[in-house]
Amino acid sequence: MLKRTLDFFLSLLALVVLSPLLILVIVILRFTGEGEIFYRQQRMGKDGKVFGLLKFATMLKDSPSIGTGDITLKNDPRVLPIGKYLRKTKINELPQILNILKGEMSIIGPRPLTPNNFNYYTDEVKNVLIKMRPGLSGVGSVVFRDEESLFVGSELPYHEFYKKYISTYKGDLEVWYYNNKSILLDIKLIMLTIYIIIRPGKDIHEYINSLPEKPFFLH
Repeated sequence: MLKRTLDFFLSLLALVVLSPLLILVIVILRFTGEGEIFYRQQRMGKDGKVFGLLKFATMLKDSPSIGTGDITLKNDPRVLPIGKYLRKTKINELPQILNILKGEMSIIGPRPLTPNNFNYYTDEVKNVLIKMRPGLSGVGSVVFRDEESLFVGSELPYHEFYKKYISTYKGDLEVWYYNNKSILLDIKLIMLTIYIIIRPGKDIHEYINSLPEKPFFLH
């Protein structure tokens, strides 16, 4: 209950404070690219319920049916010019404040997965994920902030690489979060989220020593 109350009031405050930025982005998107402002994508939520996650539009409208589908690569040609900046700064994620206000998400939690990517996880991890509201940020989001770059140079097809390596460690991270969740941990993850946006490339394993051992592809 305390977490939900904090989510509501902090997201409401963020919506008010960030409204000038949000309005500016809306205007820019309306008159650039394909003129689309928001993108709604089906994601898995608490108790296994699917909800429509909101983002600012950063890619071509037909992106889910083009190329690698719901996996985005580094320098993905489907990303629009303004979209590259919005994705780099994570501004494209800010409309999810509305998802938080509606109770579909939390500020901190496991990253909401598409139904396809959700099925890459083991039953054990799935059972843990659906016990929590997905988050605007979280331990998995922070560790995999630059996820697109991990596919560079891989000999495996993108979906196989995600399933074999990324989903395995993300699952470990989200189970760790579930077993250690607290308001203090959430505050720490909020601060780390801001920190890695300002100072990209920082490794949060240095700041949270008890995280699952870092896999080879993150070294």
